[in-house]
Amino acid sequence: MQSGILYGIGVGPGDPDLITLKAVKTLSSVAVVFAAASTKNSYSLAMEIVAPHLKKGVPVVRLGFPMTRDKGILSTAWKENAGRVAGVLREGKDAAFITIGDPMIYSTFGYIMHTIKETYPDIPVKIVPGITSYQAAAAAACRVLAEGEESFTVISGALGARELKKVIDNTQNVVMLKVYKNYREILDTLNRLNLAGDSVLVSRCGLDGEKITRNLKDCPDMVPTYLSLLLVKKEIQG
Repeated sequence: MQSGILYGIGVGPGDPDLITLKAVKTLSSVAVVFAAASTKNSYSLAMEIVAPHLKKGVPVVRLGFPMTRDKGILSTAWKENAGRVAGVLREGKDAAFITIGDPMIYSTFGYIMHTIKETYPDIPVKIVPGITSYQAAAAAACRVLAEGEESFTVISGALGARELKKVIDNTQNVVMLKVYKNYREILDTLNRLNLAGDSVLVSRCGLDGEKITRNLKDCPDMVPTYLSLLLVKKEIQG
């Protein structure tokens, strides 16, 4: 039997209206939907977004991924979950793996895709791109990410400000994702680099409780929520 197709589908940053037409069309045709899940909670924003677009009776399978940086534990989880996905595809069923934002940017889907391509190379994989959180945040804040000959760099703040310090001399604009846990350190670095005044913090973009904060110097004690990112612009010296 020919294997089904695995679709990696980006469902957008959270606003249900920002899921693409192609994502909706694909979701309406698959037999099974997979979604990454933390072992610590049962809520999934991605699952909430896609629910209205699924065929009646289509199962949504949560794949648990441990919240750890231990590569051995993570590798085991990727292989086990890739095996579960492959088991469905081997039955000839098409399946979707849904993810917030875009499947190719800081997504658990990337690890599943790599594992499936290595372990089950005959299984076809197709990607449906999604609108990213930083695209939506830039739109909400009316903040141009780059213009003219400028560049912009997307980095993670999961480990603090170290990536910001690495890239800031070689770019005009920085998007920093995952700033929640290390926000205090990141803000201190922005202040030292004289960047806090023209940085924008966007939290819960497109969701209830959306908040856009400009000039972070004026908000030294603010604690951002989980879904938060920074848009940083460097002054051009000339």
